[in-house]
Amino acid sequence: MKNTVLRIFNLIKKGEISFMIKGVSKRIFSKTEAYGLIRDLNIPFETPNAQININIRLYKADDSKYFAKDLQNDGLIEKNIPNCYVATTTDDKPCFRQWLIGAEHKDAVKEFWGPSFPVLKENEMLLEGGFTIPSMRRNGIMPAAITRILDMEKKAGRRYIITFVGVDNIPSLKGIHRSGFSPYVLRTEKWLFFKRTLIFQDVPKEAMAIYSKNVGVTIT
Repeated sequence: MKNTVLRIFNLIKKGEISFMIKGVSKRIFSKTEAYGLIRDLNIPFETPNAQININIRLYKADDSKYFAKDLQNDGLIEKNIPNCYVATTTDDKPCFRQWLIGAEHKDAVKEFWGPSFPVLKENEMLLEGGFTIPSMRRNGIMPAAITRILDMEKKAGRRYIITFVGVDNIPSLKGIHRSGFSPYVLRTEKWLFFKRTLIFQDVPKEAMAIYSKNVGVTIT
């Protein structure tokens, strides 16, 4: 509850009333679904190229001004949840950021998101909070950056990466697919007067068919 109050206060201070109202409305009554997707780093995968040259490094405090529009993930920065990676142009200008969180930080994941994600196993990591700066979109940065980030973790002995993307977020689903991920679970989230219910289930055939159509692939 304390985190929620602080979050609301920060949004009011920033003048983001519409963003706050949307969040409150969601908690009064809503139903959303998201695909849980997974990638096995032991399976070879060719890194896709972006339309611009990019480099990968860890996030720095000075990068914050580039991500002023990423209100959804402000709290991750405030809580210092590791690890936050940044894709930059060749002149070190940030264009994309992404968190990749190991099982050793599963308590922080639970504290921040509650039961939104399965409890991470020792050989798993959570990919979360991806955001491309609006002016840099449509350059294929997301899949190129994610794949390079995961290649770094593969060298550290990690194996499975999981992530969740809304069923209607077609651009992100396409980007995640191009990063080597495939659906493995469907999460249904329901809110009724601030009471939240989460259900995880195997992806139904009809949901898999919608995914295949929206992403433009055939999954057997």
